[in-house]
Amino acid sequence: MTPMVRAAIWMIGAIVSFTSLAVAGRYLASDLDTFEIMLYRSVMGVAIVLAAGRAAGTLGQIDTRSLSVHLARNLFHFAGQNFWYFAIAVIPLAQVFALEFSSPIWALFMAVLVLGERLTGVRILAAALGFSGILLITRPWTGELGIGVISAGLAAIGFAGSAVFTRLLTRSVSITNILFWLTAMQSVFALIGAGYDLDIAWPAAQSFPWLVLIAVGGLVAHFCLTKALALAPAAVVVPVDFLRLPIIAVTGMILFGEKLDGLVFAGAAIIFAANYMNILVESRRR
Repeated sequence: MTPMVRAAIWMIGAIVSFTSLAVAGRYLASDLDTFEIMLYRSVMGVAIVLAAGRAAGTLGQIDTRSLSVHLARNLFHFAGQNFWYFAIAVIPLAQVFALEFSSPIWALFMAVLVLGERLTGVRILAAALGFSGILLITRPWTGELGIGVISAGLAAIGFAGSAVFTRLLTRSVSITNILFWLTAMQSVFALIGAGYDLDIAWPAAQSFPWLVLIAVGGLVAHFCLTKALALAPAAVVVPVDFLRLPIIAVTGMILFGEKLDGLVFAGAAIIFAANYMNILVESRRR
């Protein structure tokens, strides 16, 4: 089996995991708020990371280096996840995923500030194309730019910040270290967010399977994506990742009666083209 085929298989695992997260989040929205979802997900995530680290013999890699970078990374990720869970509860899943594809566009600008990367002409063009795709998906000129759409857009910005700081962390720390501080810090953030009013809801019995799915699925999704990128270049992996959109659109139609929106697909295609153009140019340059 060639590395490209293996990368594609890992990406299928990532797509299934991301789709499962969205479905589980939609079902949990009627029982728990976003902070409570993040609290239970993160606490279970800590246990999973520690168990996996012990089995792999990598627990010794957990240390307190770069805590300030971990903090910045996890604040972006925590904000992005909360906006994402809110958005999937109130707008079509396909629209949330389409806007999520704009994350690399925002990361272009953040990388200039955080990583000192140069804002080239191609990157500016990619950002402009991506922004046009965002406008096509959100259609602000209709006057119907609701809180759900805004939340999905903010989630993409949060994920962009998380990705940029993750790139910075991977220069010096291991994946076990990153995942431990991700789940540990987000447990604290979520506890504060969910418990500031001293009223943290205990999940109903039927919610526990969905919570387990979210805790496991989130880690599996990022693990699969990382494995795929280790086996194949981003120019190969990203087109496979784009399959998330039609899959989640059909899933939303079957499970929740959501309508397919041609403009959402068109906008997402423009965002994908912008990202892919930047990836190809960067790959050739390097």
